Amino acid sequence: MRELGKNRLKVVCDSKIPFLKGAMEPFGVDCRYLPPSEIDAAAVRDADALIVRTRTKCNAGLLEGSTVRFIATATIGFDHLDVDYLAGRGIVWRSAPGCNAKSVAQYVGAILSRVGWRGKTIGIVGVGHVGSQVAELAAALGMTVLLNDPPRAEREGGAGFVALERLLAASDIVSMHVPDEPSTRDLAGGKFFAAMKSGALFVNSSRGSVVDEAALSASDVDFVLDVWKNEPAIRRDLMAGALFSTPHIAGYSTDGKANGTGMAVRALAEFFQIDMLRDFKVTAVPPPENPVIDLDGMDGSAAVAAAILHSYDVERDSLALRAAPETFERLRNDYWLRREFPAFTVVNAGSGCRDALRRLGFKMQG
Repeated sequence: MRELGKNRLKVVCDSKIPFLKGAMEPFGVDCRYLPPSEIDAAAVRDADALIVRTRTKCNAGLLEGSTVRFIATATIGFDHLDVDYLAGRGIVWRSAPGCNAKSVAQYVGAILSRVGWRGKTIGIVGVGHVGSQVAELAAALGMTVLLNDPPRAEREGGAGFVALERLLAASDIVSMHVPDEPSTRDLAGGKFFAAMKSGALFVNSSRGSVVDEAALSASDVDFVLDVWKNEPAIRRDLMAGALFSTPHIAGYSTDGKANGTGMAVRALAEFFQIDMLRDFKVTAVPPPENPVIDLDGMDGSAAVAAAILHSYDVERDSLALRAAPETFERLRNDYWLRREFPAFTVVNAGSGCRDALRRLGFKMQG
């Protein structure tokens, strides 16, 4: 462990990462908290480490000539990290895989609650941490679930996975959960949308790069977008044409953020051998404003949808973005307290909804 005193560890942190301030300082760490726009080459020049989010591009422009040896991003994705440059410089990096997977599943659940899911098939493209959670949610709701993930199918065998063409032809909802990489960029293009089932809904909460936005605009497909090319300068026509349009917040539950912060701190502690922080977890997550969901007089899928929308309604974020699209970054940076299903207790649940609610993670009373 680094000794306290003259050689205290210097870490530059994104000031918008919640639950981080004050966590590391008692253990020999000097933290400088800056908004993403101020994390520049001058700010990181004498830092030992960075803890960032997606808005900080960690590349030569930021890091050349710096003393940075370690970077933790408190996010599931890491396409903002120039991993080849980091490897060449010997800078170790860690992300937070799966930290917000249940948050994205909650987001998809809210969409399903708005459009209806009974008797429908959902096709999930990309079945990693997030896609797997979405699949579990859809199964709990009683939907038919089709999975497409060529890398996993190659590793594990084809059982349980279907070809993309079959998924598109059979699915009433197509939900994207793929990473940003050469094989996925513009994956959802003209041929993709033409192959979708008539009347199907397309949902992208993964990466803006996976959608050919011109092809989507020219198609007849109904769609929901949470991620966009050229954020925050998003296409206003797509925003207006979407069933719901949100400012890259599908994974922004407070629980997901707490998970990401904890994973980032533990990764830093492991690298710098700070023993007292190796098991760090965020424990002071505030409760939701209305933690009790009373389903008296409701049952079945309507009751489950009501519980999901009580916990989170996608329309709230969609209306906020459409009212002021120029505030895209502010809506993300100052996102409201959104808790996941286990933070809520359901009372007076009917027999026809209890199993689904338990599987989703809600606490049940009575």
